[in-house]
Amino acid sequence: MSLQMVSTVSNSSLLQPGFSLLNFDGHVFLFGQKGWPKRSCPTGIFLLDIKQNELKMKPVFFSKDSCYLPPLRYPALCTLRSDARADEYQYIIHGGKTPNNDLSDKIYFMSLVSKTSKKIMFQCIEKDLGGDVPEARYGHTINVVHSRGKSMSVLFGGRSYTPLAQRTTETWNSVVDCLPSVFLIDFEFGCCTSYMLPELQDGLSFHVSIAREDTIYILGGHSLQNNTRPPSLYKLKIDLPLGSPAVTCTILPGGISVSSAIVTQISDNEFVLVGGYLSDNQKRLACNTILLEDSKIEIVESVGPEWTPDIKHCRMWFGYDMGKGSVLLGIPGANKQIIPDANYFYILRCKGAEEDKEEELITQTCSQTSSEDPGDSTPFEDSEEFYFSAEANSFDADGADTYNEDDEEDESETGYWITCCAGCNIDINTWVPFYSTELNKPAMILCSSGAGHWVHAQCMDLSETMLLRLSEANVKYFCNKHIDLNKGLQTPQKVMCLKKPPMKPLRKKKTMKLSTSAKKSFLRRLFE
Repeated sequence: MSLQMVSTVSNSSLLQPGFSLLNFDGHVFLFGQKGWPKRSCPTGIFLLDIKQNELKMKPVFFSKDSCYLPPLRYPALCTLRSDARADEYQYIIHGGKTPNNDLSDKIYFMSLVSKTSKKIMFQCIEKDLGGDVPEARYGHTINVVHSRGKSMSVLFGGRSYTPLAQRTTETWNSVVDCLPSVFLIDFEFGCCTSYMLPELQDGLSFHVSIAREDTIYILGGHSLQNNTRPPSLYKLKIDLPLGSPAVTCTILPGGISVSSAIVTQISDNEFVLVGGYLSDNQKRLACNTILLEDSKIEIVESVGPEWTPDIKHCRMWFGYDMGKGSVLLGIPGANKQIIPDANYFYILRCKGAEEDKEEELITQTCSQTSSEDPGDSTPFEDSEEFYFSAEANSFDADGADTYNEDDEEDESETGYWITCCAGCNIDINTWVPFYSTELNKPAMILCSSGAGHWVHAQCMDLSETMLLRLSEANVKYFCNKHIDLNKGLQTPQKVMCLKKPPMKPLRKKKTMKLSTSAKKSFLRRLFE
């Protein structure tokens, strides 16, 4: 193995954690930029042009019949071929996070249409699925298996947000492990089927999966529920007869306790495992060689490269498989640098130079980016601090528009980053946790006005004590804008009385008092 440092020409933070790399015909493309795609590069896909140890990025284009593809972070990727030995292939992209931190449940097919020295064009198609469609998730894997002349995709693991009905103010942005279901996806008929296997008890995310023929090996991963990285090694065998598919799972010994590791393939049956984390704050510097022969797997520790002192002493690192037995690794730059968000990048070559020239890689592996969301674990978990970018002058696109920060889409009123009121002072670029309940996103509460809407607790001048009280008690809360409505619901409405004119008192009739002699005289006259 050899480790070589690569200098970035520029650094304007186009990307954020969760990036992916695609390899078409030996050319590496970067997918998952920071924010929505710019008008200067509406696809959000960039060619990594590495020459003389300098890294530049060039935008690529989509064909007219392509669908829109958001810049997804932490998706599941793998290659799909018409058969196991076909030269032409396309990438399957499923799930991931959007720039608004919403999760996607869509599946895209990306293929290379044309490539010239001046312009590279892709085609992106969205696939509709029926049946047991997997829920939106990230940090999972997808692979393709071949059996009896047929092929299917297999999806497993990942994380998802807590269902909306189960969220409280304190846990509104929490994530949970997805159920340990195995999904078989038949793209020919567009249907999905889920399987619950007794051997798979816990949901795993940021694991490694390797496919060969009709078998998938699942290695490592992180269980959020138990906060463990079990040394697990599962063998999924998928049989595709004329009838219903048969899925079996076997627990194998010899697993590795690691999350967010990177796998690169160096030959038809040989892979190399690098990177990852042993615990929340401990990197895994050891490397392993994985050999697949027939229906057996062998994992042995191999001699790793001479890690630089910067890599050894940094708290986190990140990277992705570049194909052809190479891995792009990076570490955050020191705070003393002139450019605060600068990163150091390395290319780890697991094959010799002569082997690299002689062989063309046939990849069937799906390795996860070594970056986990810090909101899911600790601030240092799996390299969330990934910022890799390029200035407009490094695009070198003939006739292309230059990059302009003003071209950014307005994200202030979408997703989690919303403007909750006229005086909202939450800035997504400078925001830092204010309450301990906020984790890594601003604490929010649900206003009960109408259908309800989320508002920032900090903008509503709520103390943390009051925030916890509102989250624990089953009470309605109304934001400052709808506080009058709240008062109206709590206070009985006043009943307006009708105004009536006052009634005059009745006058008493005067009565005459008669003497006894007068009464007798009156009676005599009455009866005469």
